Amino acid sequence: MSNLFDDVPRALAAERIDVLLDTPTIRLERIVSSGHATPRGEWYDQTRDEWVVVLRGRARVRIEGEAEERALSVGDHLLLRAHVRHRVEWTETPTVWLALHYSASDATAGRQS
Repeated sequence: MSNLFDDVPRALAAERIDVLLDTPTIRLERIVSSGHATPRGEWYDQTRDEWVVVLRGRARVRIEGEAEERALSVGDHLLLRAHVRHRVEWTETPTVWLALHYSASDATAGRQS
């Protein structure tokens, strides 16, 4: 894939995740959602931090402990720290995300004091 908007289907049985870069320290994904949401009663609880940005479409994300869902549209981004439980409540058809997964220690490893 040479363009993030190549091959964006409108109808999908499940979210489509295309891995763009995968190294020992980071993983970069393009995610295409087509009306998808996290199944009821389920939460994501990831071991790494995740930064996501909506490139196309709209979505609503719920973070455990927050009273309101977060509405995201084109250009909106969100940092989800490791082990902060969250779920996708709704996505527009299609929604294209860019997701960067990394460990907090990875981000600070190159810093000198």
